Amino acid sequence: MDRPLLNRRLAAFGTTIFAEMSALAQRTGSINLGQGFPDADGPEEVREAAVRALRDGRGNQYPPGPGIPELRTAVAAHQDRFYGHLGLSYDPDTEVLVTAGATEAIAASLLALLEPGDEVVALEPYYDSYAAGIAMADGRRVPVTLRPSAETGAYHLDLDEFRDALTDNTRLILLNTPHNPTGTVLSRDELAAIAALAVERDLLVVADEVYEHLVFEGEHLPIASFPGMRERTVTIGSAGKTFSFTGWKVGWVTAAPELISAVRSAKQFLTYVSAGPFQYAVAEALALPDAYFTGLRDDLRAKRDILATGLADAGFGVFRPAGTYFITTDIRPLGETDGFAFCRALPERAGVVAIPNAVFYDHQDQGAPFVRFAFCKGTAVLQEAAGRLKRL
Repeated sequence: MDRPLLNRRLAAFGTTIFAEMSALAQRTGSINLGQGFPDADGPEEVREAAVRALRDGRGNQYPPGPGIPELRTAVAAHQDRFYGHLGLSYDPDTEVLVTAGATEAIAASLLALLEPGDEVVALEPYYDSYAAGIAMADGRRVPVTLRPSAETGAYHLDLDEFRDALTDNTRLILLNTPHNPTGTVLSRDELAAIAALAVERDLLVVADEVYEHLVFEGEHLPIASFPGMRERTVTIGSAGKTFSFTGWKVGWVTAAPELISAVRSAKQFLTYVSAGPFQYAVAEALALPDAYFTGLRDDLRAKRDILATGLADAGFGVFRPAGTYFITTDIRPLGETDGFAFCRALPERAGVVAIPNAVFYDHQDQGAPFVRFAFCKGTAVLQEAAGRLKRL
C-alpha cells in the first residue's frame, strides 16, 4: 500500500514523548517525574464506593449517555458549592455531561464546535492533546505564548499579544488555567480582559479547569462566571487530578444546554459511554468535606516546595508554579540548551525522568531550554529525586 496509514495532520504527533520517557524510566530504574500521575491512590472511601458499585451491579452495563444522574447532580452541587458565590450554577439534567476524562471532553468540544478552517487561540505552551484535537476538527491553532520572567520567577500573558491574535476567522478560545505546564494561574484582571474580548468578538471558550483545586497562590476563578460568559463557555473538569484516580478516566463538561447538546453529539461517537461503576464513586468523592480539598492543596504545596528547592540547589532556574502539580525549569544555568537531549540523557546522568517543554510549543525554539518536572509523588520520592539531581 503506497498511501500512508495515518492522517497526515495527526502523523506529526506520532508516539508521544511521554510514552518514550516513561519507557526510559522503566528501563533505567529512574524516578519518573515526567508524566503527571500520582504514585499513590486517592481516598480509600472513594475506592470502596467503586467496589460497592461493582458488587451491587451498578454501572456494569452501559450507563446513561449524559452520565449517571448521581454524578451529574454531584457535579452541579460541586459547582454551586465552590462557585455559587460567583453566581455560577448548572442544571444537572441539561447542563452537565460526563466524559471519558478531560481529554475526551476537549476532543468532543473541539469536534462539536469547530468548522474546517476555524481558528483556535490557545495559550502556548499547551497540553499536547489540544493540537491533536484541533487537527482532528480540521481547525487552525493560533498560539499565544506565555513568557517566563526571571525577575518574577513565573510565566506571564501579554494581553496585547492575545488581542492581536484574534482575527475574523477566530471561532474559539481554548483556555487553560491553572495552566499546564507553566503553573500559571490567570488573575482576575487577565480573565476579565479575555472574557471581554470573547463577548466583543462573539467567541466561544473551552475552559480546561482540571487543576481547579490545585492553586497555591492566587485563586481559581472560572471564566464562565464573568459577565456574558456563561452562555458561551464550555468548562471541563476531571476526577483524575482532584482525587488521584487518573486511571478511572472520569471527566465532565458544564455548559449551557445548547452547548452540552452539541458536545454530546460528538462525544457519543467517541467512547459513547465509559467508567460506569467509577461514576458512582466519583459522585461520592465530589461530596467529600472541605478538609479534603484544602488538605490536597496544602500537601501538594509542600511537595512543590521540596522539589523546587531541590531543583534550585541542583543549579536549575526554577519557575515556582502558582498552581497544578508541575514545575518548569530552565536548563541554561546548567550549560544546556536542548531540552530533548537533556531529558533523554538525564536518566543515565541522575536517575530522574523529566519532559522537555518544547513538545508543548508550536514555536519549539521558545521552549527549547525548558524542562518540566511533576511533583505529585510521595515526599520521600521527591527528596530522593532532589538528591539525585545534585549529581548534575
